[in-house]
Amino acid sequence: MRIAGIAAGWAWAAAIVWLSLTPSPLEVDIEHGDKLGHFVAYGWLMFWFAQVYQESKTRIAYALGFIAMGVGLEFLQGRFGYRTYEMFDMYANILGVLLGLAAALVLPRIRLS
Repeated sequence: MRIAGIAAGWAWAAAIVWLSLTPSPLEVDIEHGDKLGHFVAYGWLMFWFAQVYQESKTRIAYALGFIAMGVGLEFLQGRFGYRTYEMFDMYANILGVLLGLAAALVLPRIRLS
């Protein structure tokens, strides 16, 4: 079950990369819906991996990696030309990671193993 949990987490990470770089992203038809999407996507990603890995050092490493991923993807969007670089998307990514980690610390653990 743990291997399936890890695979599901990496599939979600790959989906975030694809959704971030595709020329035709999903449209959320509410005000600031894209920011909400960034926040939820990164929050769930961090929460998921914080359930898989319990060690503090590992969780911090994943958090830093996902923050770097969110920042890097925003810069790539700006370079490709068919998407736009947005600082507030980057903030939503970072906030999602931090709150996903915080949620994993206070909510009961989901048994993946």
